[in-house]
Amino acid sequence: MPSRRLLATFFLGLVALCCAACVGSSPTPLAPALRGSIGVPHHGVITDAVELPAQGAGYRLLRSNGARWGTAGLVAAVQRAAADVARARPGGEPLLVGDLSARYGGATRGHRSHRTGRDADLLLYALTPDGRPVRSPGFVAFGPDGLARISDGTADPAPSRPGAPQYVRLDVEREWLLVKSLVRSPDAHVQWLFVARWLEALLIEYARALGEDPELIWYAESVLLQPGDSTPHADHIHLRVACTPDDFLSGCLGGGPQWPWLPAAPQLVAPSDGDLAAALLDDLLPGSAAAGPRVAAPDSAL
Repeated sequence: MPSRRLLATFFLGLVALCCAACVGSSPTPLAPALRGSIGVPHHGVITDAVELPAQGAGYRLLRSNGARWGTAGLVAAVQRAAADVARARPGGEPLLVGDLSARYGGATRGHRSHRTGRDADLLLYALTPDGRPVRSPGFVAFGPDGLARISDGTADPAPSRPGAPQYVRLDVEREWLLVKSLVRSPDAHVQWLFVARWLEALLIEYARALGEDPELIWYAESVLLQPGDSTPHADHIHLRVACTPDDFLSGCLGGGPQWPWLPAAPQLVAPSDGDLAAALLDDLLPGSAAAGPRVAAPDSAL
């Protein structure tokens, strides 16, 4: 006859399997509490998504492929940051916003992540070599000198030889304003700003020369990161926002560290294996020794 310990282990495993089957990775009648950004950025879905309009103050969408949905916090952060840049430095070209997520999340063409409404691609602000604001040429890679080579002459309103190679340079001032707004945004809860390390260096060097608050620069340095599992991101910034405390309770998971300046995630303290086993045995075998005697709490503890 199996021992009580083996019985407890068997039933604990059975309960865990049942819970995993009920939760899954998306809302179901068995798990109606799963709402919003569900799962991890590279494996999940989104419900109650918010649509980013095709254009707004200081920004416009790069394309109309339907990947324009995200959490309310992500969409608000992009809109606010673009408007902040346009207000601080009027007269420039709008921020071009690439893909967010599909209406209900899941796999999106050309992306490993962007599945849970917490990711957005933000193209880089550009200038002509002589310093005039110019429309972003799209996904073109900027080098350590801040220059990007394009081939169709679209960055120069009057190229000397149409079709000849042309260059644009990173608009470090506007790009820093964008990063600054995102990092300080009450909506964003920025978890990462994926970008090439040499572009991060240009932005941080500019911020220090400008005399920005050292704490703000520390925040920015913490979240600016060249990803190690994809391209360096020298042609755009990939914004990822963190799960909020409410998101955690509704199925949002992972995606990076929980930075100390972000709202604390709820901490659920699991009962010990011994307590779980004792509770199961008490239900299965009432009066078992594992349950132990019940002791009334003193009045002061009620």
